[in-house]
Amino acid sequence: MRKPLDYIFPAIPDDITLSDFDPNRVPRHIAVIMDGNGRWAKQRGKNRLSGHKAGIEAVRETIRCANDVGVDYLTIYGFSSENWKRPADEVTGLMDLFAKTMLAEVEELHKEQVRVRAIGHLAALPRKTREAFEQAWEMTKNNSGMTLFVAVNYGGRTEIVDGIKAYLQDLEAGTAPELDDESFSQYLYTADAPDPDLLIRTSGELRISNFLLWQIAYAEFYCTDVLWPDFDRYELLRAMIVYQKRDRRFGAV
Repeated sequence: MRKPLDYIFPAIPDDITLSDFDPNRVPRHIAVIMDGNGRWAKQRGKNRLSGHKAGIEAVRETIRCANDVGVDYLTIYGFSSENWKRPADEVTGLMDLFAKTMLAEVEELHKEQVRVRAIGHLAALPRKTREAFEQAWEMTKNNSGMTLFVAVNYGGRTEIVDGIKAYLQDLEAGTAPELDDESFSQYLYTADAPDPDLLIRTSGELRISNFLLWQIAYAEFYCTDVLWPDFDRYELLRAMIVYQKRDRRFGAV
């Protein structure tokens, strides 16, 4: 349920004018590439895992704010299929952090009617991590609020290949629909969700990083130099205000 703006944003920074934000034009689907945890930790003389732990508060803040303003779908990029190349201790720590955080947060998310669904090749995750996401889905799948997609062991190219394989199976069985953009979207991990309206990337990087390659065809991009652990509801507000100023033509004049 959408909450009053003065409740969601109680301490507006001087560089933001709340009247510039139209609560009736909130992006329906926001996707976020959460980048900069490692650099945030390095700047403070800490190890990379401490940066990931600090980033959890930014995740929590973003989810709460998105849900409060009426976003219907939020997709966050937690761990890519390429991230297994990172040092083993960092990967192990991340997987443990995913499990602990999901189990700690799911009750509150459930109370807020948020549906929590992990997308990606979940079978390759450690059992504790995979079971934490499975438990979150079972608890929240019948909720009526915002859908939170957590992309973990996710790759955009792999998602498309998986979709093609699933379509070919249906084609062989004689149950495949006529193939077009809309019908193929139903074979992706985000089936039944609209494409993202707004893609946010933090830490100043200007890459897609194999994220939602099919779905972001007409997403508006917003890149900020803010490192992910420093991202908060006011940074999200800045992104939404910029989004609302864009002229979205979808190829038309």
